[in-house]
Amino acid sequence: MMKTVTEYKDYRQYILDYYSERKRSSAFTWREFAKLAGFASGSYLKLVCDGKTRLREEGAKKTAFAMGLLGFEYDYFVLMVRYESAKTNREKKKCFEEMQALSAANHVKILGSDLYTFYETWKHSVIRELAVAMPGAKPNEIAKVCRPAISAADVSESLRFLLKSGLLERDIKGNYHQTNRSLTTGRLKVVSVAIHSLLRQMGEFALEALDKLPISERHFSGITMGMTAESYEKVVVELTECRKRIVSIVSADKNVEKVCRLNMQLFPLTENLETVTAGKGEEK
Repeated sequence: MMKTVTEYKDYRQYILDYYSERKRSSAFTWREFAKLAGFASGSYLKLVCDGKTRLREEGAKKTAFAMGLLGFEYDYFVLMVRYESAKTNREKKKCFEEMQALSAANHVKILGSDLYTFYETWKHSVIRELAVAMPGAKPNEIAKVCRPAISAADVSESLRFLLKSGLLERDIKGNYHQTNRSLTTGRLKVVSVAIHSLLRQMGEFALEALDKLPISERHFSGITMGMTAESYEKVVVELTECRKRIVSIVSADKNVEKVCRLNMQLFPLTENLETVTAGKGEEK
């Protein structure tokens, strides 16, 4: 049986699964599907699923109707298409929050919503660590050790979310434990929008640490270097492996003394030199 539309983040995958389900039990064709949705081209929806073109707002509405989606499921599908077409992270964030609100109002849970909420703010990741490192601590005690400062109410709200989402659990003594030592975003593209917000926050905290903390409490270093596309990919792989090794080191710690953040950044400081050179040659 096909999954409900709220279990999807990719509208193309939903269309493809719908088509495959119909095809399995009848002689349903892409041409017939396109005709039901009111498209002149019989191959249009197949091209959409192949990633060779995309649905626009009106096309999304016609396709949703052709698939028999009604009410909030119809609205959800249209929002999925709108999310995919959004040009900025701000627009994507707005679309996903509308999808969350729509699902909550209809008492259904959408895939990735907990991880989206988790990564949307730095507070959840820090409190998830502190709750385990400070057994028996009250929310106001946890709040006092956070940088920057937050309220006890913020801590309580975060703890409720972490428990509800299964990212923390509490034993009979009231102590917190992490259900998974580390988290992964998997292939949920929507979570990347929240991670963008988190990385921005952590980048701002890094600048504050550079100005306010003594060298003994922070470590900053960097390299400015010329690179090729091939060496760039190799460095990315190396950074990924390095991060895994660091996780394995701290995973062995039994008594946490402080919660730290490690930012790993690699980004260009110039345009692509080959492109610039090629452009100048054409002007001559």
